Amino acid sequence: MEKIKRHSLSVRFVHWSVAISTFLCIFSGFGQMPVYKRYKIDQLPGLAWTSDFSVTLLIHYIAAIVLIFAVAYHIVYHLIRKEFSILPRRGDFKESYQIIKAMLTGGEEPESDKYLAEQRLAYAYIAVMLILIIITGIIKVLKNLPAVSLEMNTLTAVSAVHNAATMLLILGIVGHLAAFLFKANRPLLPSMFTGMVDKEYARHRHSIWYRRLQQKNDKS
Repeated sequence: MEKIKRHSLSVRFVHWSVAISTFLCIFSGFGQMPVYKRYKIDQLPGLAWTSDFSVTLLIHYIAAIVLIFAVAYHIVYHLIRKEFSILPRRGDFKESYQIIKAMLTGGEEPESDKYLAEQRLAYAYIAVMLILIIITGIIKVLKNLPAVSLEMNTLTAVSAVHNAATMLLILGIVGHLAAFLFKANRPLLPSMFTGMVDKEYARHRHSIWYRRLQQKNDKS
């Protein structure tokens, strides 16, 4: 089965760096509430450390550093290369509805580019949540510095936004993963590991992108 390249090593590095660091941030963040002690999760074998605030805080900070680096790298990398195919476009909501309807009813999907309309919308949603979490997280760290003094109302608002964005991010991640419940989306999953996707699948489901690749190959 012939394959074509869909994701570069850089894209896969960012994807998994963000995915793993985000999971660790969420997991360690809940540990600081402290959810794991309250519900006795720390009594499970090998999980005693989950209720240790110093441990979960260290994990939270390290994961946050990795997340910030991955996000910054992603932005700079694609700005330099002028690659913006993942950004939302006009009509994406309507096109997403058409694609989801087609998957549910077995109808014909509209022609798609490298990324489906709902993928572009999901990217924007998750990106906004991550940016909010990063900005508010930095403020929450800065408030611990002796030279920084913030009003209680400001700190309360920052914490509220941080926590709300986290919960919305979790919902976004669940929705992102739920997309693979649809059989039509499953061939895309291996590409996040190998970078490659089936050529026939790309030609059928991402025809706009496929034609552009063919034109590029013809010119070269």
